[in-house]
Amino acid sequence: MTQPTDSRGEHRRAALSLASSGVPVLPLRAGKVPFGNCPACAKNICGGRPNMKVPGSCACPRPCHGWAAATTDPGVIGSPMWARAWREAAGVAYHPGGAGLTVVDLDNAEAIAWARATLPTTRTVPTIRGEHWLYRGAMQSANAVRPGVDIKSLMAYARWLGPGTGAMAALPDAGHALAVKPSTARTAPQALSVPLSTHRGECPHRTPTYLDRGIAMAEQHIAGAREAVHTTVYRTFLAVLSTHGRCGCLTEAHTARLFNAAQAKGESPRHCTDAWTNALTTLGLSHG
Repeated sequence: MTQPTDSRGEHRRAALSLASSGVPVLPLRAGKVPFGNCPACAKNICGGRPNMKVPGSCACPRPCHGWAAATTDPGVIGSPMWARAWREAAGVAYHPGGAGLTVVDLDNAEAIAWARATLPTTRTVPTIRGEHWLYRGAMQSANAVRPGVDIKSLMAYARWLGPGTGAMAALPDAGHALAVKPSTARTAPQALSVPLSTHRGECPHRTPTYLDRGIAMAEQHIAGAREAVHTTVYRTFLAVLSTHGRCGCLTEAHTARLFNAAQAKGESPRHCTDAWTNALTTLGLSHG
């Protein structure tokens, strides 16, 4: 039988304090891992929570599905369904992406030295073996982006180890680039088969800098969506196509970047394709 580790309720109180600041939280059991799914959610037979990689329908009141159970609702955090987890909790975790944050997890001295030479100074939280560097802005999570470095943001959790010290900086381009490695970057399976606009004309913005800036802004807009992700993705696709869809600027590589950003927020490839096609149709670009 698991021995209670939070008999005084310290972890639950810390979680409620974080939640009041808009940071989604969940309990961690021994081993720094979330509590396992309840029988009704075992092996994801319930379909998963709506904010997971593949949207589901689960509305389980227990802290099931790991990071996806993180919440800011004090009624849920203090509910009887979460009470046992808090009694057995060994710590508190939070969902960085849900709070619009990215944690660069530096696991050793070499990783810390690399970060100091590469990344802008930001809020720092000491860990047992290294440091967490916190940035404003969410991005795709990825493990082992370089030796001793993990990215914890969307679809991930991080241990709460205190508020840290220093002013929090905005997520730099170098942070985004960490998750975009040719051998590991997630591609959108249907991105290359979606229809691009067949319109061609004199292009007022066929410069790499202008176009890349527009695509990057669209990626950030999707990544920052806190709710209504379907709507945000469609409107972002619509905005990109209204600016760049009539002159042949957009390539399949640009489309893949947008699809990657949408899928990192939980959109399926099919929903991405539907949103793109609908945006083309709305703008009258679906036929040459």
